[in-house]
Amino acid sequence: MTGLGAVTPLAIGVEESWRRLCQGESGVARITRFDPSGLDVQIAAELKGFKAEDYLERKKIRRTDPFIQYTLVAARMAVDDAGLVIDESTRDRIGVVLGSCAGGMETYSNNLFALRDEGADKVSPFFIPGFIANMAAGEVAMAEGIKGPGKCVVTACASSSHCLGDAFRIIQYGEADAVLAGGGDAYVLPIAVAGFDRMRALSRRNSDPERASRPFDRDRDGFVIGEGAGVLILEELTSALERGARVYAELTGYGCNIDGIHITEPDMENQARCLKLALEDAGAVPADIDYINAHGTSTAMNDVCESRAIKLALGNHSRNVPVSSNKSMIGHLLGAAGAVEAIFTVLAIRDGVIPPTVNYDTPDPECDLDYVPNVARKVQVDTALSNSFGFGGANSALVFRRFVE
Repeated sequence: MTGLGAVTPLAIGVEESWRRLCQGESGVARITRFDPSGLDVQIAAELKGFKAEDYLERKKIRRTDPFIQYTLVAARMAVDDAGLVIDESTRDRIGVVLGSCAGGMETYSNNLFALRDEGADKVSPFFIPGFIANMAAGEVAMAEGIKGPGKCVVTACASSSHCLGDAFRIIQYGEADAVLAGGGDAYVLPIAVAGFDRMRALSRRNSDPERASRPFDRDRDGFVIGEGAGVLILEELTSALERGARVYAELTGYGCNIDGIHITEPDMENQARCLKLALEDAGAVPADIDYINAHGTSTAMNDVCESRAIKLALGNHSRNVPVSSNKSMIGHLLGAAGAVEAIFTVLAIRDGVIPPTVNYDTPDPECDLDYVPNVARKVQVDTALSNSFGFGGANSALVFRRFVE
């Protein structure tokens, strides 16, 4: 990784988001985007201080969904951070792999209401390109002048993690020298909040929003929906070193499988197999892992399943390795979660700091690992694992390693 870009519920930008994460600050609050008083869930992790007009032309803003806008901004941050030159001599060897849960939900919702209330003439001509999931990748490619391999991955909450894995493979196969990988989502909308709540997936801790997301805690009652985007620049190592790029860390292993059992109930054994696949791909053994950035949604079933999967995959070493969930502070960024959490995993390696799992007050006997409760921990991290699991049984695991020349 040579470049990082993110817009998160904690801050607009990577370094400030990371600083606040390590301080245990929460990005969860009462919803301001719309009046949530008619909903049972009235809290979310919204982007704060993001003004699209600070980064994009007005015409672009009118024609694009917020999930595309967030991703465009994160991508530009990552390119700038990497010092990556995209021109006639390089653009054919630079790719883009960006994901989303389902694309532009706000655009879809607005145009559906326009059709119902005012007729077909009120449906925007930019409705289709505004909401289809691959348009973040398309818009980023157009904005940056990219001509290499490109795709969108849609695997629910594992989407952007799978994007990083696919970008990793593209570079391994020699199809590109660099890839912009990650994803974005913008689902703080009445229909999305109501839909997840009807599945009994969301926390209803409306009176205490900052303490609502509490992964692995006995009193957790669901996740908090969030929004944002994360983009990483993956480069082939020789190419990066030849141009004098700074290397944050290496992505050395990728595991991917699907449960094939249930739309929402996870499979502990298959999740564990995914983690083992990533370790095998990295040429690593359980004892190599210094930190696990957990999926850690704060839902009753998923946290127990992930804890068991970690124990099954890492054996006795699972008792020694710190595990933490960024979602305790930034909520669940859905299709952007894997990329943003990968960025934080890379920074844990860079700085030797493991961000905490906040709101961890009461241990759950079924979740009995070291979850780095409430306070960040200074410890050298040479190799880390980042987990992402999505509806439909989509599993992804990534192994990151400190770069040593």
